[in-house]
Amino acid sequence: MKTGPLESGESSSDATPAKLMISVVAVLDFMLRILAAAGTLGSAMAMGTTEETVPLFPQSILLNAEYSDLPMFTFFVIANSVACAYLVLSLPLSFYHIISSAAKSSRIILVVFDTVMLALVTAGASTAAAIVYLAHKGNANANWFAICQQFNSFCERTSGSLIGSFAAAFVLILIIITSAIAISHR
Repeated sequence: MKTGPLESGESSSDATPAKLMISVVAVLDFMLRILAAAGTLGSAMAMGTTEETVPLFPQSILLNAEYSDLPMFTFFVIANSVACAYLVLSLPLSFYHIISSAAKSSRIILVVFDTVMLALVTAGASTAAAIVYLAHKGNANANWFAICQQFNSFCERTSGSLIGSFAAAFVLILIIITSAIAISHR
């Protein structure tokens, strides 16, 4: 085995594939961050603008439902907004990882914060999912009635925002996996 400099036509069999893989993973990480930011932003906007008013009796009493009536939905909007802000602010560092594949400590910091954001988004989506389930099904033991027959549009929008948030949580899992792959191939 040669220990000297590489001659024309030779390549290092160890360094080139590893660097190529790290750069591909860095590009994938960047694109996944954009996708997760879009999911959290869409979920927060869909839930934050959810409101519906329906008449109880023929136009005599109006019932209003909006996301701010329930603290779980407010937490959902805040959790997705914080995660979206973090993901947008982490894009320059993710882009830096495309340029410089040697950045290991910043990748570790991103993995830690990505994990925290995954926990936050999952907590927000789970609490909102429990309330959406009650809105659809009710709970006869607690005398909570299903309200989705009256507030159909409200329930559809809240259910749709949950889909986006759980999709963003899945994308955050993929981001953590790609970051771990990039760290391990260093």
